[in-house]
Amino acid sequence: MSQEIAPYLPKGELSNLGRELPQAMQAAGYEVRTFMPKYGAVNERRNQLHEVIRLSGLNIPISDADHPLILKVASMQPSRIQVYFVDNDDYFLKSDDDSDDVGSNRDDNDERAIFFARGTMETVKKLRWEPDIIHCSGWVTSLVPMYLRRMYADDPSFADAKIVYTVLPGEITGTVDPAMLEKLKTDGISDEEIQKFAQLASDTRLMHRMALSYCDAAIFRVEEPDTELLEYAKSRGIPVLTKELVAGNPKAYAEFYKTLLETD
Repeated sequence: MSQEIAPYLPKGELSNLGRELPQAMQAAGYEVRTFMPKYGAVNERRNQLHEVIRLSGLNIPISDADHPLILKVASMQPSRIQVYFVDNDDYFLKSDDDSDDVGSNRDDNDERAIFFARGTMETVKKLRWEPDIIHCSGWVTSLVPMYLRRMYADDPSFADAKIVYTVLPGEITGTVDPAMLEKLKTDGISDEEIQKFAQLASDTRLMHRMALSYCDAAIFRVEEPDTELLEYAKSRGIPVLTKELVAGNPKAYAEFYKTLLETD
């Protein structure tokens, strides 16, 4: 699950990683499926996206409103890996105020992350996949680990999945809505767990901290990791890799996955 994938968004460190990592894992023998939001900056015609009607139509409730899920798909060339695009006009339609291609400055980024997390999980359930590794890259995927370990904890599709979270350079440039914590309660996240994050209610690190609290392994793909986040990940006793160990080395990811799958 990637925040950005080339060529659907302009080439750069993040989007190139979103393309290269799935291709490298496919070459290493993994069966790979990828998800990203269908941002307004994604050109549907040029990239040959088409809607998957049987996977679309589910309404996802957030903040007392229902938001329809639309699923579109394309094939990444030359690998032909399927890329599934989570779409909704309320959250991903291009805005003139966007500061970048993913709209990292928006006031509703918390709801966009909630919608992407739930839209992806519901799609995996419909397709009856049972992933071994769920790799979440970037802040837009940051709520996936919490949802997997709480809202979808009893779902057989995810029972044996290992969750990897990657902190990427691209950050939310606005503030995080403090009301996000209340919104999570409506999806069954307990008051007790929510209180663990209350002190970071409007901090842009909040979503990373949430991801690192529920994942099975972490990768910091940044030049200078946030010291507090890095130390927190290490304090949990989970495997942690930093950029110098993985940059330009797809084999490092494959070995990392293998080690996780061998862990009870």
